[in-house]
Amino acid sequence: MTAGLEGPERFAGHRYPQVLPVPDHVVPGNLAPWAHVDPQQRRGLDLSLVEQRLRLAERHLDVAALPGEPEEMIALATARHRPVTRRSAVLVALFEDEGETHVVLTRRAYTLRNHRGEVALPGGLSEANEDPVATALREAREEVGLDERSVAVVGWLSPLVSVASNSAIWPVIGLLGGRPNLVGDPAEVDRVFTVALADLVAEGSFLEERWRRAHRRPGVDEAGYFPMYFYRVPGDLIWGATARVLTELLCGVLRVEWPDAHRVWGQVSPVD
Repeated sequence: MTAGLEGPERFAGHRYPQVLPVPDHVVPGNLAPWAHVDPQQRRGLDLSLVEQRLRLAERHLDVAALPGEPEEMIALATARHRPVTRRSAVLVALFEDEGETHVVLTRRAYTLRNHRGEVALPGGLSEANEDPVATALREAREEVGLDERSVAVVGWLSPLVSVASNSAIWPVIGLLGGRPNLVGDPAEVDRVFTVALADLVAEGSFLEERWRRAHRRPGVDEAGYFPMYFYRVPGDLIWGATARVLTELLCGVLRVEWPDAHRVWGQVSPVD
């Protein structure tokens, strides 16, 4: 179950159960990509607006097919001298409630081998000959009891690689007809909850840090740093791959530049 709610000094005043890794070096990052957007324009993000913005961002299946392997998968495989062989998918399940779009999230069980206790989107490893859409829908049913028939798959976000689990992840966007009644599988899920997109882009939610490891990794800047995004939500902290996926979604919805859009995935010296 949930661990003690404590956090490092840099999140002073915010309580959450996750234990964060400690990078070799950490410095403050940039403001939220939408910091210049009027707070009033960050509300009223209903599903029709979200779908319209997905089309404009070319993340809707009406205008762009699901992409292939991410560039960082090849770069990381080169740097680590071993291929990224695991394939995964997550479901970005969106629904509207009182004029605002919400996303379904889970806190992973503390008994899991990887990413224990972290906030995640429903998802997991692909089975043999299973495409990302099928994986995302199956995993959402197994983890939180979401009926595949209630999901209209409409889009996608950029595939990425989780270094910790050595897995390429395809985020699939699905729309729900209303607030779902979800029950988490206790073997995989500690908590199921939802959060409004408007709350994620509200003042005080987003925080960016710049991390640097002793061994350089693909995607770092000239000084060896890479961005790590965080979202402070009541009782939890969203970070890592989930925060990166949500940041791309929110940038598209608010029509601002996604910071990772121009990340250079080149060869670097080997990493652990």
